[in-house]
Formats: sequence, structure tokens, C-alpha cells
Amino acid sequence: MNVLMILSVILFILMVSIGGNKGVLSFISLFFNFGVLMITIILMLDPDRNPIFLTMIACTVISCINLFFINEINRKTITAFISTMITIVILLLFIDLVTRVSMIQGFSEEQSEELAPYSLYIGVNFIKVGASVIIMSTIGAITEVAMSITSSMSETLNHHPSINHRDLFLSGMRIGKDILGTDTNTLFFAFFGGYMALLIWFKDLDYSLGEIVNSKIFSSEMITIFSAGIGIALIIPITSWIHSLVSLKLIARNRRVMNED
Repeated sequence: MNVLMILSVILFILMVSIGGNKGVLSFISLFFNFGVLMITIILMLDPDRNPIFLTMIACTVISCINLFFINEINRKTITAFISTMITIVILLLFIDLVTRVSMIQGFSEEQSEELAPYSLYIGVNFIKVGASVIIMSTIGAITEVAMSITSSMSETLNHHPSINHRDLFLSGMRIGKDILGTDTNTLFFAFFGGYMALLIWFKDLDYSLGEIVNSKIFSSEMITIFSAGIGIALIIPITSWIHSLVSLKLIARNRRVMNED
């Protein structure tokens, strides 16, 4: 039994013992999401297919898995899904523009030695692939924030059923403010944790701070972090507004039906 299998078993045991049935579904969803990513990458190899369009389909499927497969179809997951899709569309338009302007697509100078024996003509649009990579890096954080806000707002509504739209929206915003700082820092430290060896390599190559900041590989990762942070910031007001509007409308409709009966 190798290390990967041992870690998988430990993760499964912990998720089941803590999360119960949802823990099992969450563990299974990891393999579903991996399958979606692999299929998307394979489809992107065809130059006739648009990577951004494929990314939107993949994000939709991943959102359905993370929201509906794990947490079932209900008011919380539906509003979280709608908010996620709206945020992804806005973010995709922004990221596509940033990728074109910054020209971070393709391989960096630091990777040239490893790639020298191979042909660099791949036949795909790396500008769109670069935008797709950034979007894929943000989808997990966005769905997480959307679900956290809708769950918290639903608890607030259960305890205060007479709350109005404005107060419920502000409640979601306050929850989002607490999430915003921790999630953006999580993304930031995940980058430095994953690229610690690269930063050490930069130091061994005697890169100055300006050379590090202006290197393509560093810039692309920082743009990914900033784009994910923008997505997290956008999803908070969008989810808060949509969930408060939908929830109160459903409550008002149920009350009218009960009064008519």
C-alpha cells in the first residue's frame, strides 16, 4: 500500500467520522471533479474547441457536484448555484481581458530548459487556456463561499422569520466579511506553500525583487490569486442579495397559500 492510498484511507475515515453521509458524498465528489477536469483537458487538446466554453461547462458541472450532489437540491443550493454562475460569467469576462493584456499565457523563461527537446507548437490558444486555468482555480473557493453564506442566512431566517429583505441582506454581508479575509489569505498562503521551491530557486539564481515580480511564472500565479480574491469578493453581495430576495419571496408565497387555505 503506497502513501497515496494510505492518505486516501485516512481522509475517507476522517470525512466519514466527522461528516457522516455528507462526508462520504464529499469524498466521492473528489473523484467526480477530477474526472470532469481530466475530460475538460482532453477536449481542450482539439484546437477547434473553445477552451473558455469548455471551462464554463466544466464549472457548471463542478458546481452541480459540489452543491447538489453533496447538499441535495434545496433553496440554499439553488441560490448558491445561481450566484456562482453569475459570478463566474462576470469573472470570466474580466479574466479573459486581464490575460490578453498581461500576456501571461504560455511557458516562462525558467521552464525553457526542460521544454527545449520538445516542439512548442501545440496548436491551442494559450490566451484562452490561461484564462481557463485561472477560472478553474477559483471555482472551488467561489462555491464554498456561496454555500457558506446561504447556509448561514438560512439559519438566520429560521430564527428570525419576520426579518425584512434589507436586514437579511446585511446579515449575509456581515457573514461574507468574516469569510472574505480568511479565504483570500488561504489562497495567498496556498500559493506560497506550493511555490516555496520556486522562490528558493529565484534566490539561488540571484533574482532581484523586481525580476521576481516581473517573471511570468510569478505574475501568473499572483494574477490567479487576485482573480480568485475578486471572485470571492463578488460572490458575497451577489449571493446575499439573491438568497434574501428568493427566500423572502418564497416565505411570502407560502403565507399567502396558508391564508387562502
